[in-house]
Amino acid sequence: MVYVHLATGYEEIEALTTVDILRRAGVEVQLVSVEDSLTVESTRGIRVEADITFTQADYDRCSMIVLPGGMPGAVNLEAHEGLMNQLCRKADEGGWIAAICASPAVVLAPHGILEGKKATVYPGMEDELLKYDAVPVTDGVVRDGNIITGKGPAYAAEFALAVLEALEGRSKADEIAEDFLIER
Repeated sequence: MVYVHLATGYEEIEALTTVDILRRAGVEVQLVSVEDSLTVESTRGIRVEADITFTQADYDRCSMIVLPGGMPGAVNLEAHEGLMNQLCRKADEGGWIAAICASPAVVLAPHGILEGKKATVYPGMEDELLKYDAVPVTDGVVRDGNIITGKGPAYAAEFALAVLEALEGRSKADEIAEDFLIER
């Protein structure tokens, strides 16, 4: 089970592209609201109904935690104590974590999850990675061990394919990429 988390102000392209690509590949994925309701509003006012709320999520069944960016979405994700506890636990266990746009800098780095790891982030936020001893790179998508990071909305499909590849292998990711007319 992959959990893609939504907080008020999330970046819709990053969240929904990831869910779309994973579901096309047959991966079990759920949108998880960290808000009090299932309906969560994006940074541009698009309302999406999550599958479950945070309190309904079973993190023992979760194979990957995915964090879209967006502002103030990333800030709102980081402010959720329960999610931060699960995220740190997943990192300590060496489990899969994927974050894109502002989330590597705002959510992962301050909790030491990127320490010593290569990561990409929305341009202009590299100093936040450096502040927490991460190694910023300018690639669109970066995988370092169990951590996948993406630069921003333009890289949403590439990010989602990297998530898929980590879970299901290169051939499955290539198959879905071909369906999307994405050259890899």
